[in-house]
Amino acid sequence: MTIGAALVLFAVVWFMILFLVLPFHQPSQGDKNNVVPGTSPSAPANPQLGKRALIVTAISLVIWAILVSIIATGAISLETMNIWSGIQP
Repeated sequence: MTIGAALVLFAVVWFMILFLVLPFHQPSQGDKNNVVPGTSPSAPANPQLGKRALIVTAISLVIWAILVSIIATGAISLETMNIWSGIQP
């Protein structure tokens, strides 16, 4: 795996985890009864993006390390994922 491929894999994993983590424990302005004029009541009251970015980075590093180790050891390769040529002995 090249450095570029590893960085792209990390970016993909990071954004996937970000979109999974964003909605958790997120009270809206409507829930807090403090709607800022001009915004939707469903807008987050306090998004805490810095804290969420650190959480996402920690989770992503673990998942990324697992994926890189699987790819680097050859446990999963393009040949093992080839479903069109049938099962190889």
